[in-house]
Amino acid sequence: MKRAAQAGAALLAAMLTVTLVATFAAAALWQQWRSVEVEAADRTRVQSSWILTGALDWARLILREDRNRFDHLGEPWAVPLQEARLSTFLAADAANNADTGDADQVFLSGEITDLQSRLNLGNLVRAGNLDKDWVEVARRLFEVLGLPPSQLANMAENLRFASDIAVDNRNASRAALTPQRLEQLAWLGLPPQTIAVLEPYVTLLPTTGQPGTVPTVNVNTAPAQVIYAAVPGISLADAQRLVAERERKPFQALADVKALLPEGAELAASRVYVATSFFEVRGRLRMDDVTIEERSIVQRVTLGQEVRTLQRERVAPSPPTAPATRRNP
Repeated sequence: MKRAAQAGAALLAAMLTVTLVATFAAAALWQQWRSVEVEAADRTRVQSSWILTGALDWARLILREDRNRFDHLGEPWAVPLQEARLSTFLAADAANNADTGDADQVFLSGEITDLQSRLNLGNLVRAGNLDKDWVEVARRLFEVLGLPPSQLANMAENLRFASDIAVDNRNASRAALTPQRLEQLAWLGLPPQTIAVLEPYVTLLPTTGQPGTVPTVNVNTAPAQVIYAAVPGISLADAQRLVAERERKPFQALADVKALLPEGAELAASRVYVATSFFEVRGRLRMDDVTIEERSIVQRVTLGQEVRTLQRERVAPSPPTAPATRRNP
């Protein structure tokens, strides 16, 4: 009986030892797997960052090499980059001797958008006060889009309040933060439905309030609704006719636009022009089931001699761009 008890205790001890060893082995294996996964994720993050930085530099080069004094949708920058294997870009570089095997599984796409094809809502406030001319432009845009004017009045006043950084402003602590992205217009009281309607027609540029940087509307790239809003004295049909005319031949100067406008139209160079300084660059990188997308705002100055990056951020991936067309909504 005693011998049987000793045998049972020995068996139990052996089982406990095996269980303990298995537990330690599983923990070590998990730690090793986790380290490999963390290292792979970190490597992917660094590689994707370098690739997207290269894509941004490539986009800036395209904009810098564009020396035209007018910008339109027939230029190279306006053609989206459809999804393509990274290896095709590496193979095009005769000086590249690196192994491109892994690059066959990496796909790159993106596009450049003219941000001056939209109304910059930051123009509504100038030096702490509402700019009546730009508020009227926004009113006309709200009108043609069927949006309530009361929402515009509320948004404009809240934007002025948020932009008031004067030292003697005792109510500054109660003001909303100045929005940097369109979805943040909700901070100013706009409902999500209104923001969704406005999205194709407005933008928020990071240069609000700086002297000499009031972005005009590019009549060569803006949709008819924005042109209608920016040029008082014309109808939506007149704006649509301008869009049709520029598809045949882009406007090289405001005089070309004025010749097509009805009598009484107010074509002010302070509101509309034929060239662009602000662009949005989007780059998308797809590796297996992981998609990484970056959005950058760049400013082209001195006729393309310099292209500055004003803002750069990771964003939620959007669907791949459809083949380019020359028509605006």
